[in-house]
Amino acid sequence: MRKLIWIAVVAAALAFSGQAMAADGAKIFASKCAMCHGQGGAGTSMAPKLAGSAFVKGDAAAVKEAISKGRSGAAKKYSNFPIAMPAFGSQLSGAELDAVVKYLQSL
Repeated sequence: MRKLIWIAVVAAALAFSGQAMAADGAKIFASKCAMCHGQGGAGTSMAPKLAGSAFVKGDAAAVKEAISKGRSGAAKKYSNFPIAMPAFGSQLSGAELDAVVKYLQSL
């Protein structure tokens, strides 16, 4: 019985930490990304839609790299948007980058 309770506590803690990470990602996105990508990643005339995009739903490491290093020049994927994607790697920790990626993938 003790073992079952311990497993339930660990499972609940892990579930909560995942939700907390997504919440932190949402907060970071709102403060750093939404001004260009729109609330909830809906896109704007400045930057593409992220919510539900194949890129965001794909390789998390590639998404993290794009956020960390930005995209400009030949790496810029969408020429119809007026500005390059700035690099946020010096502004966000690895954990914060992971939280933003997790949030984006949940959209």
